[in-house]
Amino acid sequence: MVNLGILAVILVIYIGIVSYLTYLGSQQTKNVEDYAVAGRRMPGWIMALSYASTFISTSAIVGFGGAAGVFGFTLLWLALLNSLLGIFVAFILLGNPIRQMANNLKSHTLASMLGERYQSKFITWFIGLMIFLLMPAYTGVVLVGGARFMQEALQMNYQLALVVLAVIVAFYVSWGGLKGVMYADAFMCGMMLLGMVLLLFKTYAVVGGVTTGHQALTGIANLVPENLAKGGHLGWTAMPKWGSPIWWTVISTIVMGVGIGVLAQPQLTLRFLTVPSRQALNRAVLAGGISVFFFTGTAFMVGPLTNVFFYQTTGKIAIAAAQGNTDLIIPTFINSVMPPAYIYLFMVTLLSAALTTVLGLIHVQSVAFSRDLLATWNVKANPMLLSRAGVYIGTLGAVVMAFILPPSIIARATAFWFGICAAGILPALLGAIFWRRVTKTAAVLSVASGYGVSIFGFVFLHAAEAVPFGISKALFGKPTLLPFPWTHVDPLFYSIVISASVLIITSFVGKPLPEEHVAKCFHGMGRRERTVGEQVGV
Repeated sequence: MVNLGILAVILVIYIGIVSYLTYLGSQQTKNVEDYAVAGRRMPGWIMALSYASTFISTSAIVGFGGAAGVFGFTLLWLALLNSLLGIFVAFILLGNPIRQMANNLKSHTLASMLGERYQSKFITWFIGLMIFLLMPAYTGVVLVGGARFMQEALQMNYQLALVVLAVIVAFYVSWGGLKGVMYADAFMCGMMLLGMVLLLFKTYAVVGGVTTGHQALTGIANLVPENLAKGGHLGWTAMPKWGSPIWWTVISTIVMGVGIGVLAQPQLTLRFLTVPSRQALNRAVLAGGISVFFFTGTAFMVGPLTNVFFYQTTGKIAIAAAQGNTDLIIPTFINSVMPPAYIYLFMVTLLSAALTTVLGLIHVQSVAFSRDLLATWNVKANPMLLSRAGVYIGTLGAVVMAFILPPSIIARATAFWFGICAAGILPALLGAIFWRRVTKTAAVLSVASGYGVSIFGFVFLHAAEAVPFGISKALFGKPTLLPFPWTHVDPLFYSIVISASVLIITSFVGKPLPEEHVAKCFHGMGRRERTVGEQVGV
């Protein structure tokens, strides 16, 4: 039974703290730059905690934790990539060039920075359009993760939980801007870290410890469902069979799709624009690295071990105990092993995970709507009003997607969004900050081909999406155009190669951008950068 007294006290304290931090942000939000990039003066440690908490959402804890319950410890490779690429490479190699170039070009978004860098309005509005149209699918699955846990923990109506989360998100983003979002993110990151550490220790306690738990998991490999075993599943402590359908799904879609795609996430790269200097980014690495390691590592270790617990207590493996829905594995496990007080604490943890990510995603969609789309099309209106209108439109889109998406969708939809961003944005982004020779035409064709080939792959080749879409079946009479392995190879694998090849080859045969413009873009890069305050004479 839900103890309404305890729950009410926890929620009042939690909402009070988040509201106060958002209020502080709103008081410091005076103009569009404050709303969009937090005035470019955010301390590095706050940026790191905001980045980590935005990066790791309920899609990682609930969705990917549930996927790990099905596929096993193989998903720990994704945790490794998240730490190496998502934190160390992103902060140390990419963060400062992106920050410096955006500052040189007075850009407030990733799309506007790339558009200014390549002198292409098409790139700005096209990437902004992709964000505004396709990001709601990812935002929707993050809402699904939070709502699923509220459904299990509080025994409340799932649709009601979705609406409650959406209303909270719309309120906080429109009120506090990015400063309010990041202040709240930092607090909620602490709550998430506490909850995940407790979950990890509790999980190993209920399965008998590290050695006993892992041995028990190895010992029940014969319980892998027949359809998974035929697909290449060799047990929860073993890699899938090389080249099998499950190997391609786990490695190409989940591990590589999300692991590489994190480098091109608009809501994450936006955080680099908020700090004043390279030093702030360097100081942020430790806090961000520790947070991401515990968030992803915990989810991907707990997921497989739920099979041991459920088998020992119910005689079923995790996916059977969750009634076939991978998105319910982690919520069901927590509800089964934790005392009520911890369930309330972990509800706050997952609520934080949902809110931090959705706040960041909705903020990016609002800025894409107001700055990348309408401003590029010369729509004359108050930019703050347009941004807030973008908040409400983006929130509505996310709620609609959350209602219509099928079960067990969180991990797949996350991989879809991360992969499509990597294919469409990453080659042009790397070229923008590291290669002066890239031409406007090359960048335009790279972005268009990356998105185009990736979408084509999802609609006509990759079975997980092509079959439910049904477009290939309707047009050509067969669910996918090509046979295995193309039905299981994530479109990221070939779309990013095509996008990068187009960028490189076309740049060598096209006309370079004006030298004075390129010099402006790269001003201050490669030497000791001044802080924003020094640049404006503060």
